[in-house]
Amino acid sequence: MQKNFKKNTILDTNCKSHIAVRSVQLAHYICQHNTTVRETAIVFDISKSTVHKDISQRLKHIDLELYKKVKKIIDKNLAERHLRGGQATKNRYLTQSRKTKN
Repeated sequence: MQKNFKKNTILDTNCKSHIAVRSVQLAHYICQHNTTVRETAIVFDISKSTVHKDISQRLKHIDLELYKKVKKIIDKNLAERHLRGGQATKNRYLTQSRKTKN
């Protein structure tokens, strides 16, 4: 037999408020430091998926203006991603070629 649980218990509310606070903290950090999702995840010691979900889905319902600011930064990072990846590859091959010459 299945038990009926109340959705809005004190525990559920606390969990939701904790997630809301974390979402706002992540958004402020991204705005202040102009960081990527990956960099933010490392600083807060959470997964990239959690950061992305907090700022792309949850923040929209918590603080729309802050969401719009973060969205601009995240969209810029997305547009620049292929450039950063290309630079990283270039640096890796330069390092490898220097090691083989020595």
